Amino acid sequence: MNIKQWLHAEYLPISLIVLMVLTRFHHFGDVLHLPDASLAVFFFAGFYRKKALFFFLLAMAALIDYVAIENGTSSWCVSPAYVFLIPTYAVMWFAGRYCSILKSMKIAELAKSAGLLTLATSVAFAISNGSFYLFSGRYEDVLLEEYFLRVAQYYPYYVGAALIYVVAGLVIVKLFKSLPEMLSNHKSV
Repeated sequence: MNIKQWLHAEYLPISLIVLMVLTRFHHFGDVLHLPDASLAVFFFAGFYRKKALFFFLLAMAALIDYVAIENGTSSWCVSPAYVFLIPTYAVMWFAGRYCSILKSMKIAELAKSAGLLTLATSVAFAISNGSFYLFSGRYEDVLLEEYFLRVAQYYPYYVGAALIYVVAGLVIVKLFKSLPEMLSNHKSV
């Protein structure tokens, strides 16, 4: 099986599932835990055009959250707004799907992909945090301005973690794709 087949076979979904399982229990990460990679996971599911994987990952995310809460993680984020994670992750999936047409590594396409990824992650942030503010029932007495001041501190981390995971994932994929060529060049020396 060559690397292209590997990326499109069962190993990509397994890799995405493992990444989500390893990181979703602790959304912000700490010394012992990586930050949540769910946004990047949905981006890559879209990048590799795995529509069925989108729905599977939604179910997996809910299951992971359920297991985490049952094992002592705070249920603070689970509210009527939880359903808005579907459009949050859909934004990332569609961004990945769109970026998948930009195959070359030309500067213009990389810049366009980075811009789209940043925009998509910002929209995902607005959907998930805005819906939590509006529908969770936890901010009835908080003014909109005060809420924005509270959540603004999380925005750089939210976008930054997703960007780091996606860039790292793309670098890994690029390395795997170039591995056969590097090995054949090494053998011919």
